Amino acid sequence: MTIASHLAELRKKHETLSEMVELAQRSPGTDDLQIADLKKQKLRLKEEIARLTTN
Repeated sequence: MTIASHLAELRKKHETLSEMVELAQRSPGTDDLQIADLKKQKLRLKEEIARLTTN
């Protein structure tokens, strides 16, 4: 897998997590811990994307 394709996959996952966070925040029954976990996953992906693009 090339770095470019890996970055594209990471960005796709990040976007999917963004959508999941938005959906969870709109749903009144969603657990705050679940939302926090999604946000942490999203942040990890963002950090990985930044690390790969700055090298």
